[in-house]
Amino acid sequence: MMNKRQSEYLELGKINTLLIDRHTPHGVFVLSKAGEDVLLPQAYVTDEMADGLLIDLFIYTDSQDRPVATTLKPKAMLGEFGVFEVVDTTSFGAFVNWGLPKDLLVPNKFQKSPFKIGEKRFLKIIYDNKTDRLIGSEKIGNLFERKVLDLRSKQEVSALIIEKTPLGFKCIVEEKYRGLLYHNEIFESIDLGDTKTAYIKNIRADGNIDLTLRQPNNKQITTLCDNILKLLQSNVGMMPYNYKSDAKLIKEVFSMSKKDFKKALTKLQDERKIKVQENGIYIQD
Repeated sequence: MMNKRQSEYLELGKINTLLIDRHTPHGVFVLSKAGEDVLLPQAYVTDEMADGLLIDLFIYTDSQDRPVATTLKPKAMLGEFGVFEVVDTTSFGAFVNWGLPKDLLVPNKFQKSPFKIGEKRFLKIIYDNKTDRLIGSEKIGNLFERKVLDLRSKQEVSALIIEKTPLGFKCIVEEKYRGLLYHNEIFESIDLGDTKTAYIKNIRADGNIDLTLRQPNNKQITTLCDNILKLLQSNVGMMPYNYKSDAKLIKEVFSMSKKDFKKALTKLQDERKIKVQENGIYIQD
């Protein structure tokens, strides 16, 4: 294991490796290599923290905007992105929970639309030069790469859900591209902040990517068949659904479209794994 190297200077919004300098009733003061000190409050001090040791700490500002250290790690650090829940609103902005005792401020001018308590927003952690503190911003600038060079149609990708729109959910694809998952392609519960396994339907000329949660071709039907069999097994081999069942009910129970449901039932019948009758689906004896 490599030895830790003491941080040259205190860096707000980042993990700093600092030297434990002295204990006080209020906590431990730690030092950068340049001699800058900051307090680690008593609530985070442990018996193992002896003078002269190096320790990794996150630096932010307290309620009086003074630099302070913590052993806690926030949901996102300076320059990083995340989905945060709104916990309070004021005339000058809103506060979101980012995993630290002091909530993160998102000033009004850095909001795309007014925040509401309880909702989730996709934000970037930035440094505000005017106030010398960390804040959140929805105005994330040119985050996405516009030329998609390393992806192809039907490829499996990771999609981080960042915003709900009338068309669908905006996503970050593979941490660098802009994607959209249309509402009519969704047959399961989705929340902001979820990371989903998705598949590329289309890569547009402007770099936007159309996504689906459904696996392509035969692999998709095989997965749907497996899901139906698992549900049947957990329901003592019978469920009261068939080809005539309501599409909304199928989506709610089986997390698939009626079209895919009918294809899966036909495949399972052809393989003699189920029987479909007027009163429901049965596992084949």
